[in-house]
Amino acid sequence: MSQIQPIGNLATLEQAQQLGLRPEEFEKIKEILGRTPTFTEMSVYSVMWSEHCSYKNSIVWLKTLPKEGEKMLAKAGEENAGLIDIGDGLACCFKIESHNHPSAIEPYQGAATGVGGINRDIFSMGARPIAQLNSLRFGNIENERTKWLVRGVVKGIGNYGNAFGIPTVGGEVYFDDCYHINPLVNAMSVGIAKVGKTVSAIAEGIGNPVYIFGSATGKDGIHGAAFASKDITEDSAKDLPSVQVGDPFWEKLILEATMELIEKTDAVVGMQDMGAAGITCSTSEMSAKSETGMDVWLDKVPMRQKDMKDWEILLSESQERMLVVVKKGHESEVEKIFQKWDLTYAVIGTVTNTGRVRYYMNGELRADIPSQSLVLGGGAPVYQREYREPKYFQEIAAYSINQVADLNMEEAKQVASWISGQPNIASKRWIYNQYDSMVGTVNQSTNAPSDAAVVKVKGTNKSIAMTVDCNSRFVYANPYVGGMAAVTEAARNLVCTGAEPAAITNCLNFGNPYNQEVYYQFVHAIKGMGDACKKFDTPVTGGNVSFYNQSSDENAVFPTPTIGMVGLLPEGKQATTLSFKTAGDLIYVLGTQADDISSSQYLVHYRKVQQSPAPYFNLDEEYTNQHTLLKAIQQGLIESAHDTSEGGLFVCLLESAMAGNKGFEVKQNNSIRLDSWLFGETQGRIVVSIKPENQLAFETLMHDHGVNTDCLGTVKAAGLSINGADFGDLESYRHTYDTKIGELLG
Repeated sequence: MSQIQPIGNLATLEQAQQLGLRPEEFEKIKEILGRTPTFTEMSVYSVMWSEHCSYKNSIVWLKTLPKEGEKMLAKAGEENAGLIDIGDGLACCFKIESHNHPSAIEPYQGAATGVGGINRDIFSMGARPIAQLNSLRFGNIENERTKWLVRGVVKGIGNYGNAFGIPTVGGEVYFDDCYHINPLVNAMSVGIAKVGKTVSAIAEGIGNPVYIFGSATGKDGIHGAAFASKDITEDSAKDLPSVQVGDPFWEKLILEATMELIEKTDAVVGMQDMGAAGITCSTSEMSAKSETGMDVWLDKVPMRQKDMKDWEILLSESQERMLVVVKKGHESEVEKIFQKWDLTYAVIGTVTNTGRVRYYMNGELRADIPSQSLVLGGGAPVYQREYREPKYFQEIAAYSINQVADLNMEEAKQVASWISGQPNIASKRWIYNQYDSMVGTVNQSTNAPSDAAVVKVKGTNKSIAMTVDCNSRFVYANPYVGGMAAVTEAARNLVCTGAEPAAITNCLNFGNPYNQEVYYQFVHAIKGMGDACKKFDTPVTGGNVSFYNQSSDENAVFPTPTIGMVGLLPEGKQATTLSFKTAGDLIYVLGTQADDISSSQYLVHYRKVQQSPAPYFNLDEEYTNQHTLLKAIQQGLIESAHDTSEGGLFVCLLESAMAGNKGFEVKQNNSIRLDSWLFGETQGRIVVSIKPENQLAFETLMHDHGVNTDCLGTVKAAGLSINGADFGDLESYRHTYDTKIGELLG
């Protein structure tokens, strides 16, 4: 226990509760300190013990996820981002995180600073970002508030990413009423580093100086971590100061300065960006990780606003700031780099052996806290919440496909036309046209669409495939199956490009963890994810948990465990694309074609049935199908590959036809319902096209590995024919598919 009482007003239980601490947590803080905390100390605990920073309600289950893998260079939780070996002395660094709450209040800055923050996580480790992806979810697209949110979020992502100079190469966008109040904005960044040249977030070397560099500190983002750890309400707009303000040009300067510090000097001991909880988080986490301490002089922090209080400086989440511990004696060398890049910087502290973070203001001690008590594994609370099966499961169990009439051929044509313009299926070009997908790198997929983005690593023959995926309606219907399906769909997208899945990062978006039904969703989704990752040998490198995505006990978002996955293409190989190539090529579907329309876009939005189970799913079959397809691609047997997802088989065929500007003639070779065959979303299916001369080799390979295959028909020069019926002109579908989102958003 410290011998010196910090100066400042003592905190009260009422203040603690206002900042999100529970009464028992306030008592635990007093026990740790051996006294009542000052308001500044209590503010520090409020952000560090918030769900956003501490994972206090999720860590018990996160620890069950598989973290071991042949390519792993850093396990989940060890570093700011995941790190895998890609050969030849290079590593791929990647992570996904949420910026949901800020984006719900101020969509432009919320999304922009989400992009900035995730990129800093990558380059703070010494990896240069090469690509960005995002997963976005909004309410009803015809709602005016939704349109405002979409425009703001998309502009924020585009303006920040384009100015920063890192391409946005992929993503997903969904619309559902459950996201009306709580949009989800998940940002992913992928970078490349040299093995052995990465930097950890550590604070070692007693007496080493601690620098802050980048932008000056202001009052934006104060209590942002606590803000992200509570439900969104009508009063949340009053929390607007909690939304940070970003500047991508500052970020670019910081990136270059950071890379120069790491690559051209031997001065860096440890580094961490300042995201949630700002100076508080970076100083305490770096100290705790190294079992050291820091003395920090807050009045030395460069500020852009006058008369900032000590706790405001500590908790500010002003963007584009970094903390770096430098080897003593290298100050001049480091400062020359800061000056070269015209960055604001200052020595604000020193590493100590006290095991405490001590914060001073104008020579006065304002907070004195054991650093370990602020983080997991130290004194931060860990909870295992109770959970119970959601009541709506009873409605799902009552569903029967027999309650829904099948389609005749004329009705199927109407559904085909309708579904091509559904917001969750139609092209998102109105959105991605606002992103620069080519700046600074080589994106193999831009002019030849494939199921995953594929980026060539400059100066090598290596290509990395990457995707973000989650069908949250499946997770809502069955959290365990939906959690597995999120992982396997991500893997399926990578395999369809010819890449072997390597590892995942995840962004777990759920409602209030104190709601037992929400926590049931969380627990079972984690179990499903874990089982799928073990099966596919795709360890979890880390990620983000975002709870409190709800506005009331009855209005939580669908459970949305977004999966970010990366994989490697064989060296020198081009990506397999989804476009049909040549008239006369044979079209096959791999996988089980079940009589199932459960949770499909067709059932929910056309038939208006909201409650139904997750569709057919078989983990072992998924694994076999994907690994056999990968063998077929490697043997040169595949002309195109496209996974069957939202919209079912018809949309899959249509997208391959549009991408290749070709037609198709297919027929149904089974006895399942027409709507199941065309529009059901049975999992694990992949549509491929092959040259006729490869038919025997292809069918033999599939048969030998036990993969169900069905030859549907052939690629045509033009025209769409299904079961002998004319399904219209490709260009009319293309017009609807390409323009619908833009028309709806205005």
